Amino acid sequence: MLILGIDTATDQVSCAVGGHEGVLASMRTARSRAHAETLAPAIRFVCEQARIELDEVGVVAVDVGPGLYTGLRVGIATAKAVAHALGVPMVGISSLDLLAFPVRFSSRLVAAVVDARRGEVFWALYRQVPGGVQRISEPTVGSPDDLVNELRIVDHEILVVGDGALRHAEVFEALTGVEQAGQGLEHPDASSLVQLAHARALREQFVGHEQITPLYLRQPDAVKNFVERDAPRERGR
Repeated sequence: MLILGIDTATDQVSCAVGGHEGVLASMRTARSRAHAETLAPAIRFVCEQARIELDEVGVVAVDVGPGLYTGLRVGIATAKAVAHALGVPMVGISSLDLLAFPVRFSSRLVAAVVDARRGEVFWALYRQVPGGVQRISEPTVGSPDDLVNELRIVDHEILVVGDGALRHAEVFEALTGVEQAGQGLEHPDASSLVQLAHARALREQFVGHEQITPLYLRQPDAVKNFVERDAPRERGR
């Protein structure tokens, strides 16, 4: 069973194709949020590199967030369109799960942190289990200080990973027992998406395209700005 993985939750766009043999081809690029222009050529590229036709794909996997609103819309809409056209099921996986997966061999508690802009971050905590990691807190949005306050009460060494951790590195450096993951791990990646989706597909834990929904955790910037703009008018009435 071949799986096409699509990830556009952050500034990075990544695609991958793989199955029981592992990841056959992958690519990733960051072009200042040019998700729509980048994604279709990226899908063609990974299919060419894997030497497969798109119609050989049996499952479409997609990062459902949390992440950048526009990026999520592009990735999920494209993934749904491909799955619908091919008549295949889908797997949706959180961007935070995808960040934690590559550091699954760490004995530390893992804090996966995605930059949410507006001075906020999305995060969740994970612990090592046989074969991977297990999420032990619900995905949350808040300030870096909110996350720091949560980490202060954790009686365990912590590894922070993600572009949110790098953007606010000085906040986490003040904590004892906290280590930053290195460069190259700051974004969710479609290779991890394919690996996690393959395990779920083997257990037939997939859904129809209509059941895939984005995990936003907060209002889009445009909606928030509209509400804040109109609030003074409402108070003045």
